[in-house]
Amino acid sequence: MYDIKITKAAQLKVKPTDESNLGFGKIFSDHMLLINYNEGQGWHDARVVPYGNLSLDPASSVLHYGQEIFEGAKCYRTNEGFNLFRIRDNFERMNCSAERMGMAQMPVELYLESLLTLLSVDKEWTPHKEGTSLYIRPTMIAVDAQLGVSAAQSYLYYVLLSPSGAYYAGGLAPVAIYVEDQLVRAVRGGVGFAKTGGNYAASILAGAKAKHEGYAQVLWLDGVEQRYIEEVGSMNMMFAYENKKIVTPALNGSILPGITRDSVLKLAAHMGYEVEEKRLSIDEVIADAKSGKLTEAFGTGTAAVVSPVNKIAYKEEEVNVGDGNIGTITQKLYDTLTGIQFGKLADPFGWITKI
Repeated sequence: MYDIKITKAAQLKVKPTDESNLGFGKIFSDHMLLINYNEGQGWHDARVVPYGNLSLDPASSVLHYGQEIFEGAKCYRTNEGFNLFRIRDNFERMNCSAERMGMAQMPVELYLESLLTLLSVDKEWTPHKEGTSLYIRPTMIAVDAQLGVSAAQSYLYYVLLSPSGAYYAGGLAPVAIYVEDQLVRAVRGGVGFAKTGGNYAASILAGAKAKHEGYAQVLWLDGVEQRYIEEVGSMNMMFAYENKKIVTPALNGSILPGITRDSVLKLAAHMGYEVEEKRLSIDEVIADAKSGKLTEAFGTGTAAVVSPVNKIAYKEEEVNVGDGNIGTITQKLYDTLTGIQFGKLADPFGWITKI
């Protein structure tokens, strides 16, 4: 057991009454969690406090050198209470990100106990409407007040809670994506597998370009040959073949090891589909889409769960995937995975933590 202090807000916010218009990551609960780290002292001063601004020295390392990591998880309201989904995996991945970024790692039990303490105060911010959830954003930043490129000796860990609706306004409506063949998101040996802000900052320009051209997301290619598929936006990418096989790019050090990705692969195999992780070229995917061999494509991630794709634009050519509607496999995976998360279906993998 850890000593985690709770200071409740003197005045509580008004919770949203219209849960059909929550958006994503725009509304925040009454409280947040803070824990400090100092070299030689370790993690200390864990506390739940009223939501508010952070006070940082202008010379803080995070502001100059981007030593920062984060995670994304969800709390789901069920008929019996609340569920967390594979939350230990989130915290284990956060420690992997911390290691790559030269940051302090935290015991998983402290991660978990402190989150449960925050949720004991603010879990009622979890919305009720089907498809909604309480988004959880654990974050760690370097707060040394000095200039110089080196690993910091002081860190601040904090967690925000945000009642959220669908990541995409169109829900499960299939989207068109744009293949970026000039800009690069990540390379092997870099930080592509870590959840750090720089990964996402590198994608913003291409994302804006794709949006301007009328596409929902960017499909990224590898940073060496710009030929092999890696991620789509902030999600992992999957392709279904002939309604029986699911193929996804193999993890290679520049692709984020998504927890939803892993869940979909395990769930698909459990449901009887053939699953393959391999190096997959964009030329192969375009040819298979044209021939009809490729029947579905979709992204996977915590925020959106799955995002079906019906068009891929590559080198001034737009290619259709399937019949333009959400595919059978994509729909089954979404229904089953969310059914487990919301406690409507059995959890054969032991993924759920009940609170």
